[in-house]
Amino acid sequence: MTEPERVIPRRAVAAWILYDLANVIFSMGVISLYFSLFVREKVGPDRADHVYGIITSVAMAAMFVLSPLLGAMTDRARRRMPFLIWATIIACGATALLAHGPFRLSALLFVIANGGYQAGVQFYDSLIPEVTTDSNRGRITGLAVGLGYMGSYIAVGMGLWLKSQHAGEAFPFATYFLMIACAFLLFALPCFVLVKERGNPNPRPIFRWSAVTESVGQTIVTLKSGTQYPGLLRFLLGRVFYTDAINTVISFMTLYTVNVAVSTGLTKAQGELQAQFVLMSAITCAIVGGVFWGFVVDRIGPKRTLNIVLSIWCFDFTLASLVGLLSLPIAGLYMTACIAGLALGGTWAADRTLMLRLSPPDRVGEFYGLYGMVGRFSAISGPLIWASITYLLVERNRRPGLSEEQLATLTAKGEGVAVVALLVMVLISVVILRKVTDEKRDWAALKTI
Repeated sequence: MTEPERVIPRRAVAAWILYDLANVIFSMGVISLYFSLFVREKVGPDRADHVYGIITSVAMAAMFVLSPLLGAMTDRARRRMPFLIWATIIACGATALLAHGPFRLSALLFVIANGGYQAGVQFYDSLIPEVTTDSNRGRITGLAVGLGYMGSYIAVGMGLWLKSQHAGEAFPFATYFLMIACAFLLFALPCFVLVKERGNPNPRPIFRWSAVTESVGQTIVTLKSGTQYPGLLRFLLGRVFYTDAINTVISFMTLYTVNVAVSTGLTKAQGELQAQFVLMSAITCAIVGGVFWGFVVDRIGPKRTLNIVLSIWCFDFTLASLVGLLSLPIAGLYMTACIAGLALGGTWAADRTLMLRLSPPDRVGEFYGLYGMVGRFSAISGPLIWASITYLLVERNRRPGLSEEQLATLTAKGEGVAVVALLVMVLISVVILRKVTDEKRDWAALKTI
């Protein structure tokens, strides 16, 4: 059934897109860049991958359990926006307190901040029907992905400015995380005010134990009755594997770049600077990629777009692994970063839209909860796989007396093997997704089956 065209205020669309920029400030500044460097400073370069992998996995495990429940609860609520507001406040509050007190406290705060951020992304995605129509969904989500990545410039720019203000001193992590929290909240505010929901015409109680059990039961029934939702279970399973690879490489790109840089003779400080430039290369291309792939999605459909993007990822992971395994110059990481950026924009522009195509209109929150759940599972398993491989190939094989450059070379090779494991996951996802289609569903007819 064709969705009737609605007139959606441009300011609401712009505000919704701006929230994407806000959460990218957090994801780049905290998850992709400075929290991993904070961990490296506290536990040492040889243990950083292992420890950061465990912390990230714990953070994602919590959200894996909560995602489907939160999604089902938002379907019962009168509006989804209050959930987004509170998730954002929790993320910003915990982020502002990072790097204060003992390391274990910061690890716990990271888990809380990441939980708020991840829940916010889930609630944000479920608002897509409020700011798009079926004819412009690819373009709007693509613009959100592309322009949202401009938040990375803000996150990296703040870090570079603080470095210049504290030249020759230890990096002020606590100040940086506070700045990230303030920027996140500032750019999120327009979405809270300007995006108006049509609302749920049949709200039900949500803060009761019966609501929790009913929501969990409904999710279990959905997973068991996959034939009523063509392509859903296959898409979710395939998404586990490709998001596993993509999210893991995003999380560990900074550590990988630092080790490759140090292995070529650069200092740790020079390596960290190179890591920021590599990430900015990826983000610059992601901005272009998000906008470009959004138009492609509207033209050829989200499924065909996703197929093309996953093929690009396979090539990129192959190249990225060779940089560490063969001790190639750091220029190779700049090339892989640019390719990854182009593919990254296409991944989220395509799979966000494809998930909505697979979701019945009255259960968007629940289905995006499942969408988020598999993303969280991949974010648990991916870092654990990376941490296990680097532990076996680096920590277990480390010999006394290695120079910093020799240790970095050994670590980069171990990380190269970890990238190969990620490549295998993308290939598995390609096989799983072959039978998924993006044909429009007649949900009224499917309910009678």
